[in-house]
Amino acid sequence: MAHDRLWWRIAWRNLWRNRLRTLITASGLAFGYLGAVLMVGLSDGMMIELIENGTRLMLGEVQVHSEDYLPERNMHHTIGGYEGTDLEVFLGRIASQEDVATVAPRLYGGGLLSSGEETQAALLMGVDPDREPRVSTLLSRLVSGRALVTGANEILVGSEMAEQLGAVLGGEIVVVAPAADGSMGNDLFTLVGTFDTGIPAVDQSYALLALPDLQFLMAMGPDRIHEVAMTVGNAQDSPRIAGSLGDLLADSELPVQVSSWTDLRPELADMVSLMNASHFIIVIVVFGMAVFGVANTMLIGTFERRREFAVIRALGTAPIGIGQTVVYEGIVLGVISLIAGALITWPILVWWHNSPLDLTTIISGFSVSGSQWRPILRVEYSVDTPIIAGLGLFLTSILAAVYPAWKATRVLPADVLAGR
Repeated sequence: MAHDRLWWRIAWRNLWRNRLRTLITASGLAFGYLGAVLMVGLSDGMMIELIENGTRLMLGEVQVHSEDYLPERNMHHTIGGYEGTDLEVFLGRIASQEDVATVAPRLYGGGLLSSGEETQAALLMGVDPDREPRVSTLLSRLVSGRALVTGANEILVGSEMAEQLGAVLGGEIVVVAPAADGSMGNDLFTLVGTFDTGIPAVDQSYALLALPDLQFLMAMGPDRIHEVAMTVGNAQDSPRIAGSLGDLLADSELPVQVSSWTDLRPELADMVSLMNASHFIIVIVVFGMAVFGVANTMLIGTFERRREFAVIRALGTAPIGIGQTVVYEGIVLGVISLIAGALITWPILVWWHNSPLDLTTIISGFSVSGSQWRPILRVEYSVDTPIIAGLGLFLTSILAAVYPAWKATRVLPADVLAGR
């Protein structure tokens, strides 16, 4: 043990023989740590932005349907069948679960919207004006007008659809839709607002009505809905929560299917998985490049101490002892770099998380996999990323010392002391 402490002391002393070189090398590793953590944090921020926009805009993080509703979306396949279900009791049972934050019922239908001489096909979505804003942000995307009032025969349409219809606020829109009793429902609705989600497929085709108004138009009772959407505490826990909720509702007499956003948007889930896998690649690339610079610096230091190593060898030190002290130098350098990296990384990480960079004035966002990404560079941080990056830095400093250590063990005392 005392012999081991001696090699540690020698390693520490050797590092500070050339202070400037050691500080530059440690700084390179520390900023490599900063770069790796920030790059992963930015990737996490983009991932969370995609998940939030993909689920909070309309989808919800977990959905409940009649077991035969998806994928055909037959209008007759409401929860509870033709009889429906006691809506308040059903919603209350779901909302009582610990992981469920908010719930909102929905009804869907297809129809035609007419204003003046223009007619457009539309997907009709019946929402609860009070509950829906707690689950999705769709009703908060109004660019003109106001929100819906239940029972007033009011309608919201996408900004692009309003332009195609030539409709203006306060104007009347004729809505025609197939009803559940086989008739053709039709009624006049007042346009009270337009919304803009940034996703053309939504803005061109969706029309929102208050849930009771759409139920009346489609000749459905107040207990008939197609979907219950909900938010949960953590969107990435949605598959687990959906499974637990499915087991709970399986005990009821209602044959339902519970799906998480990963089931409903598999392309978005695949993208998130790909981004998670890229985190390790980022760390490997950053420290893979750093290892060569550190190894080069340590190799130079080892070459400068060839005479010292030769004397030690001539005094009877085994080659393994020479290599051991060089590896210890790498370990000490890694510890110093890690401490310095953590001290400069965490303040920047916290500041960037709380003050994301808004680039919306420079570039516009884009939609991908049914979600929208805004050019707001937000950094998310977790416990895993700094630990993984720290291990990467530590392994880099050790691996960078292996080759110089091997070279040090190959020093021949007679040749070096003779000047050969």
